[in-house]
Amino acid sequence: MQKFASALRQPLRTVGRAPHSTRFNSTTTASGQPSWSEYFAQRKRRRYFQTVRSDYSNCCNRILGRLGVLWVSASGCYETSYGASAHSPHLCSFSSTHPQGIDPLLFYGGCVILCGGAGWVVGPSVGGSIWRVFHRQSVAQIDALDREFFKHVARNRVDATLQSATNPIPDYYGEKVGSLAQYRQWLRDQNKYRRKAAPLREE
Repeated sequence: MQKFASALRQPLRTVGRAPHSTRFNSTTTASGQPSWSEYFAQRKRRRYFQTVRSDYSNCCNRILGRLGVLWVSASGCYETSYGASAHSPHLCSFSSTHPQGIDPLLFYGGCVILCGGAGWVVGPSVGGSIWRVFHRQSVAQIDALDREFFKHVARNRVDATLQSATNPIPDYYGEKVGSLAQYRQWLRDQNKYRRKAAPLREE
C-alpha cells in the first residue's frame, strides 16, 4: 500500500512526458491494492450509495407512515356518537378523531415526520451495507485506507476549541475531500483558519 504522505509529496502530473503519456500519479500500486486515487473514487461512490438510499428510505417510510395512519383510521376502531367503540368497547380505546387526546392533524403529521426521520437515519447504514455487498473483494483494503486517511485528517485539522458558532472550522471531518488535489486544498484551508484563529486564542 502506498503511504498517503508519500502520495501527497508527488506532483499531480509527471513532468517531461509526451502529452499522450501524461497520467496522474498514485493511480496504480505494485501490490495490486487500490491506490489513493482509486480510494477516493470508491469513497465517492459509497457516499452516493448512502445518499441515494437515505432519500429512498425517507420517501418509503413517509409513505408507510401515511398508509399506517390511514389503516388505523379505517380499521373500525372509532368512537360512536355515544362515546363507545362501535366494535369493541373494552378492547379498543383508540379514537380516530382525537388519537391519544391530541389534535389529529398534529398526531398524524408527527407520525409521518417520525417515519421519514427514521428512514433518513437508517438509510446511510443500509446504503453502506449495500455498497459493501457489491465491493466484497476490496472492502478490507478500503477500510484500511479509511483508517489511514482519517488519521491524517485528525492530525492536520484545526483544534476544535478554536472554532465559534459564527466561524466554524471548514470541513472538520474531511467529508468533502474527493481527491488528492482536494485534500491539498483542505490542508490549505485548515492552515488558513489556524493562522486567523491564533491571535484570537492568545487574547
